[in-house]
Amino acid sequence: MKRFLMVAGLVASAITLQGCFPIAAVGVGATALVVDDRRSTGFYVEDENIEWKARSILIDRFKDTHVNVTSFNLGVLLTGEVSDEKMKADIAEAIRKVGSVKNVTNELTVGGKSSLAARSNDALITTNVKARFIGAKGFSSNHVKVVTEAGVVYLMGIVTKEEGDAATEVARTTSGVSRVIKVFEYVDKAPKR
Repeated sequence: MKRFLMVAGLVASAITLQGCFPIAAVGVGATALVVDDRRSTGFYVEDENIEWKARSILIDRFKDTHVNVTSFNLGVLLTGEVSDEKMKADIAEAIRKVGSVKNVTNELTVGGKSSLAARSNDALITTNVKARFIGAKGFSSNHVKVVTEAGVVYLMGIVTKEEGDAATEVARTTSGVSRVIKVFEYVDKAPKR
């Protein structure tokens, strides 16, 4: 009986510990991304907070919409669909009032909500652009954030003009991309980390 309990305990421990590896690996991966990010750690965390606060506002006040909120270095990009121009303006104003937000780029369109198939296609385009960024010359894929809405790719990041142009060229030539909009914050030279 003692032996059975010991074996059962080892099996239970092994099963429990299996879940720890992916969590630890994700934690290490996220830490590596933060280290290579050109935003300060504080801004990185605040960008996450801005997105959470914005989503809460959308859920509470603007229920019948499809709005994506992406924050990068305290700048917010709004994409998706709303029912009318007033709602588009009201959402941008509400998000502008979230603490820490520097600016809002309002790319919301007036119209019906996009379909699940359209959103899946956008997700595929984003994945393809990011995959093409890996190993691309002239910029680091970790310095450019990619958002896709209705085939339009939005690029965010803290980049030099040359890095932004290189990233734009890769995105522009990716299958399925109808247009690229740069929402970059430009610096004269790449910051040292």
